[in-house]
Amino acid sequence: MTLKQTLTDDMKAAMKSGDKASLGVIRLINAAIKQREVDERVELDDAAVIAVMEKMVKQRRDSVSQYEAAAREDLAAVERDEIAVIERYLPAKLDEAAIARAVDAAIAATGASGPADMGRLMGVLKPQLAGQADMGQVSALVKKKLAGG
Repeated sequence: MTLKQTLTDDMKAAMKSGDKASLGVIRLINAAIKQREVDERVELDDAAVIAVMEKMVKQRRDSVSQYEAAAREDLAAVERDEIAVIERYLPAKLDEAAIARAVDAAIAATGASGPADMGRLMGVLKPQLAGQADMGQVSALVKKKLAGG
C-alpha cells in the first residue's frame, strides 16, 4: 500500500472516529501533496511524499522556535501536535551510529578523500538517507570526516 493510500485510509478513519486534530493534519498533508502534483504535473511516489512531509515538519519546527521566542506556548503546542501526527507517516529515524556507518560506506564506495568531494558524497547519501536522517546532521558529519575528523 502506498503512503498516499495510507493517508487516505487514515483520513477516513479519523472522520469516522471524530479525531478532528489528526483529520486536520492529514488533510493538510494531502493538500500539500496534491499541490505539488498539480504544480509539477506528476504523480508523486512514496519518496516524494516523504519529502513533502519532511518539509512540513521543518516548517513547523521553525514555527515552534519562533512561537517560543515570542512566549506563545499555546501556538507552539499546536505546532508540536501537528509535528507528532506528520511524523507517524515518516520512516523511523536512524541513530548517529547508523548514520556514521552509512557515511563511512559512502566514503569507501566513492573514494572521497577531501572537502572537495563533499558534493559527490552528499549526492550518494541523500537518496539513501532521505526521510531517515536530518540531512543537516549528515552534512556536518560528512564535513567533519572529510576534514580528517
